[in-house]
Amino acid sequence: MRVFVLDKNLNPLDPCHPARARELLQKGRAKVFKRYPFTIVLQDRTVEESTVHPHRIKIDPGSKTTGIAVVQEETGRITTALEVSHRGQQIKDALESRRALRRGRRNRKTRYRKPRFLNRTRKSGWLPPSLESRVTNIETWVRRIRKVCPVTAISQELVRFDLQQMQNPEISGVEYQRGELFGFEVKEYLLQKWGRKCPYCGVENVPFEIEHILAKSKGGSNRVSNLCLSCHSCNQAKGNKPVEEFLKKKPEVLKKVLAQAKAPLKDATAVNATRWELYRRLQSTGLPVEVGSGGRTKFNRKTRGIEKTHWTDAACVGESTPSQLLLKGVKPLLVKAKGHGRRQRCGTDRYGFPIRHAPAQKFFMGFQTGDLVKAEVLAGKYAGTYTGRIAIRFKPSFKLTTGGKSFDVHAKYLKTIHRSDGYEYTF
Repeated sequence: MRVFVLDKNLNPLDPCHPARARELLQKGRAKVFKRYPFTIVLQDRTVEESTVHPHRIKIDPGSKTTGIAVVQEETGRITTALEVSHRGQQIKDALESRRALRRGRRNRKTRYRKPRFLNRTRKSGWLPPSLESRVTNIETWVRRIRKVCPVTAISQELVRFDLQQMQNPEISGVEYQRGELFGFEVKEYLLQKWGRKCPYCGVENVPFEIEHILAKSKGGSNRVSNLCLSCHSCNQAKGNKPVEEFLKKKPEVLKKVLAQAKAPLKDATAVNATRWELYRRLQSTGLPVEVGSGGRTKFNRKTRGIEKTHWTDAACVGESTPSQLLLKGVKPLLVKAKGHGRRQRCGTDRYGFPIRHAPAQKFFMGFQTGDLVKAEVLAGKYAGTYTGRIAIRFKPSFKLTTGGKSFDVHAKYLKTIHRSDGYEYTF
């Protein structure tokens, strides 16, 4: 993975190789600007004295994890890759817990008051907090990358599956339906829906074939609700038998298959609910925004012989994908959203009764919870050098977590490496 480079006026230059960055740091020509993503500042160079090439941010939005890749458009080199893990379900659980506590308190204290719900308005473009966090996470990282890399365009996977086109072949003509992308749209949808395994025998990591639950010779249609994936042996064994007859000795499997055939995709729904709002926010950056479908992404990835991961999917988004992508040696930065603490000042027990009160102050002795620090403990049981995250207490003894263990460290032994910014980083 390349290192981001800024000139002495903090304008972005082309990313450089890590070996070149080490050389510049050793010679004193550069200094470290940021730890995550790693960025250096050149002390003797301006953007006018350098040749800067256009880069494109490519985004593959997901319900749980979003892939982001930065591609140099002229060479097809992937300079940076990230996988951002969202905390949407955590937010949803916290809001449901708060709602239950408030409802219990209202029933205890104002039991005759009706709940109010018709006197509230929402601004245009409002999203539930669990979905809003997904959009703002992506928005944050696009903004951060633009500050350290010369980005000239953005690509976004707008639709995971072109369901309307698959359901209604006449909507844009037979040529669109039977084009080279049609099979990729349908198969990507079915892989997601059926968990990338055969629903009949449960085998994984084998070539799958599209299977009609109700055979066409028995009146079945090509609608995606009548399709599933199966391995070759199960497809041949089933033939045109009704699924009830084929699985009569496996009633539990039959029940799951029939239920899954009608089940909606929760994760795909979350992506679909946020796609247009994300698109509008990316457009507000002023950069040209290209969009593509999941079928196009899979087509690009398969034709280029690239393995599937979140960040490689992102690199293959859109029609602008170069014919050859240079991804050798790229290791993605794994980013996990952790939030910025909590506003709740009063902690409660399981019944909603207050048991503790948290101080409003977030900083103490220049540190805050979540800071990545380097600790040089001189003596005692834990003597040595450690790197980890701290949880502050309002006394000089902080809790340091590193390597799966935690212990107390005095603030005088700590040096901040990276300020808490709401995210956790690993490789």
